[in-house]
Amino acid sequence: MSNININKSSKNLKSSGFNWSLIQDEMRKNLGSDIYESWLKKIKFIEEFNNYILLSVPTRFIRDWITSRYLDQILQIIRNYNKNLIRIEFKIIELNNSQKDHVENLKLTKLNNFDDKENISFIKDTYLQYNRIDPNKRFENFITGISNKLAFEASLKVSEKISNYNPFYLYGGVGMGKTHLLNAIGIELKKNNKVMFISAERFMYQFVKSIKANDMVKFKEYFRNTDVLIIDDIQFMNGKEAMQEEFFHTFNALIDKGSQIIISADRAPNKLSRIQERIKSRFSGGLVVDIQKPDYELRKKIVKNKTEELNNLYSDQIKISQEIQDFLSKEITNSIRELVGAINRIVSFSRIYNKIPNIAETKIVLKDLLNLGENKVTIDLIQTLVCKFFKISKNEMLSSRRSRYLVRPRQTAIYLTKILTSKSLPEIGREFSNRDHTTIIHSVKTIEKLKEKNPEMIDNINKLKNQILYNSKENEV
Repeated sequence: MSNININKSSKNLKSSGFNWSLIQDEMRKNLGSDIYESWLKKIKFIEEFNNYILLSVPTRFIRDWITSRYLDQILQIIRNYNKNLIRIEFKIIELNNSQKDHVENLKLTKLNNFDDKENISFIKDTYLQYNRIDPNKRFENFITGISNKLAFEASLKVSEKISNYNPFYLYGGVGMGKTHLLNAIGIELKKNNKVMFISAERFMYQFVKSIKANDMVKFKEYFRNTDVLIIDDIQFMNGKEAMQEEFFHTFNALIDKGSQIIISADRAPNKLSRIQERIKSRFSGGLVVDIQKPDYELRKKIVKNKTEELNNLYSDQIKISQEIQDFLSKEITNSIRELVGAINRIVSFSRIYNKIPNIAETKIVLKDLLNLGENKVTIDLIQTLVCKFFKISKNEMLSSRRSRYLVRPRQTAIYLTKILTSKSLPEIGREFSNRDHTTIIHSVKTIEKLKEKNPEMIDNINKLKNQILYNSKENEV
């Protein structure tokens, strides 16, 4: 199913408590015309709920850019009109002209007037607060190779009948296709079962919210009254003993009633950090399958498939040459997500400049991705070497303590992570004990200012940078 496109004019579009056109005027005024025209103008209003607002943007890149740089300011502007709204959620929705009238009708028509069950299911999935199932991520469009065939076959088996393989634990690096497979399983199982698909972060958020509202009974009923519970990125459910305790009991309750539990993570169960041993033991007791890095043949298939998909989408699109396809397949090796992102960049370059890029231009467009391929710098490596350099433990660095001898190493590690990896601010925050992205920004700016007037800081940064890059290449070998 192709993405449904909503390009609804927000003029005079009112929600209880405010008018979206006023919000747009405030964003332009507070954040500047350049930022508004480049990024914020692309935001469209969809719907307002009890405590959050659902907005749409046309691409994942725009969503990530807005989230990492302007989300707090936008939320503050919105809260000036409705204090009950405590967060913003984005839906990535593209529109082509032929779909515009159809989507308008879908938006204005009551759900109970629909005869098309697939459309009803899609709209419900879009607006449900917790259900993350994406109708576009199916088994049919998952590209398989040697590195992911076992995970694909296991996912197919799990989708046939609940409780045959329980729990099902799928792990692998970032961008390898785990979420795609979880979606595909969810789509199949929800035909005959009640399916809950949620991220570990959202589970934690809802747990904390329920405690504050003194409404844990409702929380327990909600998560334990499901046939299938799918949790994505379980590695982020670290620390927070009370929350892990509740998850453990929810896990056991679902297993006892014959429900299916499906989990994804970026590492094997026994390598999860700050997760209770009894929870890791439960994970290890089911079907555990990993996804390996894509080999060359799989990368070639993905590039060919994605290129054809984009060429069909844009009838006026200049075709990506075979030379460029081969170059991408050979050079972008870290993850499938990076590979697809590289293809999208090349397509964008072609459309903007109305030309096919040569290899030299391709290297410039993909400079950061190609550097990532050369230097396998990880946040864990940065944290380890910075701790060793400053003679502190990693537990001290990641703690909430603000002693001076800990703050500067912590800020240094955050700064080096920002300049040596492609991780977003929220991703960096999560790896530093779930610190807010504003803390990450402050740390980076602090080190940058110190470098301007402190030669010792410059020397330390350079020494650490060289150590990190050297060790990353050693690890690759």
